[in-house]
Amino acid sequence: MSAFVPARILLPAPGIDYTRWAVIACDQFTSEPEYWDALDRQVGGSPSTLRLILPEAYLDRDHDQAIAGINRTMAEYLRNHLLSEAGVGMVLVERQTPFVPRRLGLVLAVDLEAYSYQLGSHPQIRATEQTVAARIPPRVKIREHAPIELPHVLLLINDPETKIIENLHARRESLRKLYDFELNMGGGHLRGWLIEETEAVLEKFESLISPAFSKRHYGDPQAGLLALVGDGNHSLASAKAHWDNVKKTLSPQSQVDHPARYALVEVENLYDEGLRFEPIHRVVFRPKDDFIPGLMSLAGGDYPAHVYSKRLGSVPFALPKVAPEAIKKVQEYIDVYVKSHPGCEVDYVHGIDHLHSVCDKNPDAVGISLPPLAKADLFPYVLQHGVLPRKSFSMGEAVEKRYYCESKIITK
Repeated sequence: MSAFVPARILLPAPGIDYTRWAVIACDQFTSEPEYWDALDRQVGGSPSTLRLILPEAYLDRDHDQAIAGINRTMAEYLRNHLLSEAGVGMVLVERQTPFVPRRLGLVLAVDLEAYSYQLGSHPQIRATEQTVAARIPPRVKIREHAPIELPHVLLLINDPETKIIENLHARRESLRKLYDFELNMGGGHLRGWLIEETEAVLEKFESLISPAFSKRHYGDPQAGLLALVGDGNHSLASAKAHWDNVKKTLSPQSQVDHPARYALVEVENLYDEGLRFEPIHRVVFRPKDDFIPGLMSLAGGDYPAHVYSKRLGSVPFALPKVAPEAIKKVQEYIDVYVKSHPGCEVDYVHGIDHLHSVCDKNPDAVGISLPPLAKADLFPYVLQHGVLPRKSFSMGEAVEKRYYCESKIITK
């Protein structure tokens, strides 16, 4: 049985401005609160998903007050009918970004019983990076009293023949269009169509975990791997943790169809032409003078990386071309360094321009560029090694991340 199921989709009620409604994933622009301040001014008093999330750029503020406000606003939006049911099924999504003319996705629900982030487990849905347990409780706290969820989780399927999502897009004119609008803050354009007849789609997903497919692509007929978490590892882990808490209070019969068991996600094909793997660079704040020399001692390989600071500019730095090897080497050094130097912090940045911008605005910061992960390496690497090094890749630039639009009830 596939881990993917249709969902009861909620969208803004008629008359609501979608451009103000949809905002980018909360874990973007974490070192640029000015992005979120500008977005807040643009949204103004209009109904918006900005009022239903906690941007990580603001994590140093009062969490409890912010979370309480989010939950109140969710309840208010439901009570005042600002959210309406669009239908039961899946949403075919077409995203245009400043960098690609088209990227396709399919919004649906995933059974959290078929997902695990625990190392050594072999569920249909698997994490791509090691989950940091300390990052889960604050996210669970947001979710535990929330009546709805808004997803920025992106799952990747391995469909080299492009026979599932792309075929749906080819017949989009026969589907009911749900929305078609310009995204705010330079995010591009978003269109969505409702798919109510889902049986044939689910059968095609089933074929991706068949013994024949698994043998052909992974050399193991029992691999049983349907999808990998491409973005939002910790968000999906938090949904799982919340469900584990909820199901303790339920009978086995009540667990079967409880809304919290099913998390809303967007599924994308690894081989979608519009899906680009970009590296995630590192910025270390307030390192001592010994940081860069220690980093340089790790040099070795053929990939032309760079160390960047406002004072030094861009300094060449050789790393292995195989992305996981390079990332592991640099990340282990940073982790040890930050732990042994109080006041020193690390952030993860998408895009070279963004890396330079953050360092230019923070004269005590040092940026390190890293190589991109090859798409074809993703599924085999996870099957062989379990997970990638932390923050190994990004599905596009920061501005290309998922915008919150659809939502789903998660309480009874």
